[in-house]
Amino acid sequence: MSKRYVTISVLEDVKRILEKGKGSEDWSSFLLKIYREYEYLRRLESFRKLRSLLSDEDLREIEESIKEFREKFSLR
Repeated sequence: MSKRYVTISVLEDVKRILEKGKGSEDWSSFLLKIYREYEYLRRLESFRKLRSLLSDEDLREIEESIKEFREKFSLR
């Protein structure tokens, strides 16, 4: 399978900023890297928000429920 390239239009000043961060890395690798970092940070922020809503007791109960579920659940 051959790889296809496409063009993404961005403002010149945005491209200059991105080029500084990109350095010698190719655009595909660079853009995938910043996307993955963004997704990781988004999940981390969601986890922290959820964690702040739950007490230690809530977390223990959830952990116990998960353990119980895993012990009782089996595929036949």
